[in-house]
Amino acid sequence: MELHCRTTVYCSYFFAILALLSISSTKAEAEEDPSSIISRFQQYLQISTAHPHPHYSQAADFILSQAKSLSLETRTLEFVQGKPIILLKWQGSDPDLPSILLNSHTDVVTVEQEKWSHPPFGAHLDRQGNIYARGSQDMKCVGMQYLEAIRSLKASGFEPVRSVYLSFVPDEEIGGRDGAEKFAGSDVFKNLNVGIVLDEGLASPNENYRMFYEERRAWPLVIKATGQPGHGAKLYDNTAMENLLRSIESVRRFRASQFDLVKAGLKAQGDVISVNMVFLKAGTPSPTGFVMNLQPSEAEAGFDIRVPPTADPEPLERRIAEEWAPASRNMTFELRRFKQKVYLHAKFVKPVLNTTNISNPWWTLLEEAVRKANGKLGQPEIFPASTDARHFRQQGLPAIGFSPMANTPILLHDHNEFLNQDEYLKGIDVYVSIIKAYASYIDHTRKEAPRDEL
Repeated sequence: MELHCRTTVYCSYFFAILALLSISSTKAEAEEDPSSIISRFQQYLQISTAHPHPHYSQAADFILSQAKSLSLETRTLEFVQGKPIILLKWQGSDPDLPSILLNSHTDVVTVEQEKWSHPPFGAHLDRQGNIYARGSQDMKCVGMQYLEAIRSLKASGFEPVRSVYLSFVPDEEIGGRDGAEKFAGSDVFKNLNVGIVLDEGLASPNENYRMFYEERRAWPLVIKATGQPGHGAKLYDNTAMENLLRSIESVRRFRASQFDLVKAGLKAQGDVISVNMVFLKAGTPSPTGFVMNLQPSEAEAGFDIRVPPTADPEPLERRIAEEWAPASRNMTFELRRFKQKVYLHAKFVKPVLNTTNISNPWWTLLEEAVRKANGKLGQPEIFPASTDARHFRQQGLPAIGFSPMANTPILLHDHNEFLNQDEYLKGIDVYVSIIKAYASYIDHTRKEAPRDEL
């Protein structure tokens, strides 16, 4: 009897040790060396996908190689030749449930190399752990964090219930018309049965991550003034330059009134109408510059206007026609309004993702997942610029803008764009939590709402 007991105890110890070894092995597999993770991020950043000549094929090859290492299904789409969309799939156990789409864009804006402290496509890692590269914030970080999160989840043995798709699209920085817009409107996309889209957000200078439920509309405006040409020394009324300058001053006053609301803390940037002059064209060119003794007969100015979905556009349209470019001062204007349907919550008549109400399960799930990953969240916001998320919202889908970058200066499109490696690695943990929550979600209380109701 004593021998039997001892044997039982020894066996128990033996199997306990085996179990501990197994857990340690699984944990070791899941926790990869951070230097390898950072190295893959640097490799992606080192591929120049800057306009006007992005190396899309190199980026596509890199993404496909990462997908192969993760045993993900792959598909390459080209709605426009030379502009590949890479679509990856992690099959869920219940393909009838609406899927998750993790979207990112592969292109980046151009750079003025001489104004960078490190080569913009060198992905230099300094002593403080900052990785300098165009796209480090906007938004190659997010695309790679999706992949690294899936790598971690697969290593831990997690299996999704819902299918998870990853899309890497071109041309976001020039409007997305040959990328996300064509993808979102395609039969291929419809067949994915997408229920929620995650796309890019912004860095946060404080400890709170930022989440965006909508975005402002872009209204590119060009104002043109005409008048009689004249000698540079002559004074007379209603010259092209004089009329244009009066308009610019009027625009400046409106801009200041909106900016004052932001400075006073009364509104966020995404809640006001922003107007910024982006070009000024006038004068008569000469071999050495411009003719100085000739007043031009034409002058133009271009403005980048961003209008929040909560604003009434009619007063702004009247202001442009009557105050900024009145025909009475020999002025004309061209205005492109990118209109987008705003899906509203029927009860509250607000954008559908404006609250953390339980009627918006994707929003609530994301909040809970971020907190589980020891992250903090600020208030829901309207994105101040434009992203590819609008193309998916046009299809009636909820799309959340989110880039996990806290305690980070906002440097998208700026010189010396960088992201700290610790913030990047922390963001991967956040996406692990989010993807796990989304891919496991089953609503047992009711049928999932049709797209237009989400």
